Amino acid sequence: MNTNIRLKMVGFRYGFRFLNTVAIIAITGLSLLACSNDGEEIPDSRGVYLLMDTSGTYTQELEQARRVINFTLSELKPGDSFAVARVDTGSFSEKDIVTKATFDARPSVSNEQKRKFQANITTFLKGVKSSSHTDITGGILQAIEYLDETGAGHKTILIFSDMKEDLREGYIRDEISLNLSGYSVVALNVTKLRADNVDPRKYLGRLDGWKQRVETGGGHWKVLNDLERLESLLAI
Repeated sequence: MNTNIRLKMVGFRYGFRFLNTVAIIAITGLSLLACSNDGEEIPDSRGVYLLMDTSGTYTQELEQARRVINFTLSELKPGDSFAVARVDTGSFSEKDIVTKATFDARPSVSNEQKRKFQANITTFLKGVKSSSHTDITGGILQAIEYLDETGAGHKTILIFSDMKEDLREGYIRDEISLNLSGYSVVALNVTKLRADNVDPRKYLGRLDGWKQRVETGGGHWKVLNDLERLESLLAI
């Protein structure tokens, strides 16, 4: 074989191996980035935590939450994190997290994570039981803890609730400040209670109270009741 041809073939072979090695290193780097959860901030990543109110008759509204969850899953990219938790009598607990995931850089793995996420939500919604009280503050505190650990650069807490907190006797929440600097908090599907129809000031006052609490903690507050307009849900 001609010496020049042989040298070209050897060069091609080593060049292909080099490119293959570079590709493997790049994929590994992306995977490590996607799985990072040591608290170091990843500026371009997103973290979303959805709280679902399971108190009283509000459980009848939870099927609507599936639309929000599916939309969020469609928007999140590799390296982003998502968790869904219930709001019940005492919500400051990891036990209230229904399902969670940090999405992998590999599309096949990420797609499987999202399918499993949806399956877990379906199982939860089929068997959800109404709680006697509503600890929204505890749920927000748990959301902050989870999202801070993900290191997400953009953090959003979604609250699917009528936003009426009803604490069991002995639970202390009013004296706890919410450190929400850099957070967006979105109240979704805030249904009006029977008392609100009699006196609308109660509904407006409830929302204003949460707005003040979130903004005092450094967060950005928004109410989104029209679930047909979810395009602004995760807007930065």
